[in-house]
Amino acid sequence: MKQQNLTSTVTEFVLLGLTQNQPLKYFLFMVFFVVYVTTWLGNFTIIITVIADHRLHTPMYFLLANLAFIDVSDSSVNAPHLLSGLLSQHKTVSFEECILQMFFFHFIAGAMVFFLVGMAIDRYVAIYKPLRYLIIMNRGTCMGLVVLAWLAGLAHSAVQIGLLLQLSFCGPNILDNFYCDVPQVIKLACTDTYLVELQMVFNGGVLLIILFISLLISYTIILVKIRTHVTEGKHKALSTCGAQILVVSLIFTPCIFIYARPFKKFTLDKVVSVIYTVITPMLNPMIYTLRNAEMKKAIKRLMRRVLCSRREINT
Repeated sequence: MKQQNLTSTVTEFVLLGLTQNQPLKYFLFMVFFVVYVTTWLGNFTIIITVIADHRLHTPMYFLLANLAFIDVSDSSVNAPHLLSGLLSQHKTVSFEECILQMFFFHFIAGAMVFFLVGMAIDRYVAIYKPLRYLIIMNRGTCMGLVVLAWLAGLAHSAVQIGLLLQLSFCGPNILDNFYCDVPQVIKLACTDTYLVELQMVFNGGVLLIILFISLLISYTIILVKIRTHVTEGKHKALSTCGAQILVVSLIFTPCIFIYARPFKKFTLDKVVSVIYTVITPMLNPMIYTLRNAEMKKAIKRLMRRVLCSRREINT
């Protein structure tokens, strides 16, 4: 294992990966390869179904398709590193590649967090302003929510990486993880990082907590409205909000565990990192399709159309 000395500038990092047990690494490779493929299939099924089925050309499904795209993008930043690391003894990445990986990861993950706020706004308008829903949540509004989410993610990532690049790295270069992330990289800096860590925790962890609490309050208000005032389509509204609350919890809970505390190493850090970088993007489409009868019907219609077109070609 190559470790740079205490005086040279760090030019690459060594990723130790999930485990050093070789048989376990092969087993985990198969498991996470299936998870990654399932993530792509599940999310692209949602995207293609929403595009192909005119009945799903509504604000909610437009936002859902965009969330599926974010899920695929988020998984594709770190999952390939996880898979390649499981097939090698130690994986090395250049300093520049490490910085880029962190930038895109926080860019996409930040966009996802703010995008969930946009989806909560959509549900709020649908329940509280049902007669004006399509007027308020028009194409311009939906596109605006998507653009704002990506811009907010970009701002978040730029601040994180900007703070990190102020530090100098001239000592150890071994990261006990399967991908580059701020909590591990910042601990390798040669300078005092206390103030920078506090700034990063505020930009990441505190922001996550504020958004998470705000979303939980918003969905509680929406659920109360559904239970007390909504009669037509009550089950569908409850199911949709229930799915979104589950997704919000799956995304925010592990992220808060990692980023809302000083960057100290805990035993569960790797497990939690796997959950929100690899597992959650796979679970999101399953949650939305299994709890959404309209989406399941649309997927079945799409499958029938594909099968019928194949039969026509064969004949």
